[in-house]
Amino acid sequence: MPPTSSNPSSSASNSPINVKLLLIGNSSVGKSSLLLRFSDEQFLPEDESSATIGVDFKVHKMEVRGKKVKLSIWDTAGQERFRTITSSYYRGAQGIILVYDVSNRESFDALPRWFSELETYVSKDVVKIIVGNKVDKEFSRQITYSEGQHFAERMSSLFIEASAKTSVGVKDAFREVVEQIMDTPQLWAPVTSSTKDSRQQGGAGNKPMPGSINLSEGNEVEEGGCMC
Repeated sequence: MPPTSSNPSSSASNSPINVKLLLIGNSSVGKSSLLLRFSDEQFLPEDESSATIGVDFKVHKMEVRGKKVKLSIWDTAGQERFRTITSSYYRGAQGIILVYDVSNRESFDALPRWFSELETYVSKDVVKIIVGNKVDKEFSRQITYSEGQHFAERMSSLFIEASAKTSVGVKDAFREVVEQIMDTPQLWAPVTSSTKDSRQQGGAGNKPMPGSINLSEGNEVEEGGCMC
């Protein structure tokens, strides 16, 4: 009996969905801590952590709704002097995680500026979630849950509060944004002749990213790797 040929459609269905996420927000809001907690289940105290220089990069695999998902997560520097560096990394992002510190009013008030930047660099289909980090600092909270939630509603964004220190809400934040991306097929579905034309008209959000890694073509990056 001749060997059974593999089913291309079956192998395609088993291949992971590649998702690019970008963490943005003011410096010291805990973007790197959220990523470290999510990817490595670790936490570094503030006096032991250092500010991100440029951009850090991690790969994380997870399963959502029975589907394999490979996340490439880019953690950007919040300092203004790095803005020209990190702006190029918006291209190709399917999900944006905007982080503020619930105990720092300035970081919350800066969110409109970050959203204005998103209007310039990403397509309207990109999924956005606002994360109020450091809820473990409840005693020094300056932004209430309802205030953060109402702002997210105005910006048509998902919203969650979290703590990288205690891990509360961290996995939920990443899972929610991935689920929303999965509900937006135009962000991850294979390109067809019909979608190719529409994506070419979709603006900068679909252009190749400088220094990007195409995870769908077998270029593997070790999980937990850094490109900074």
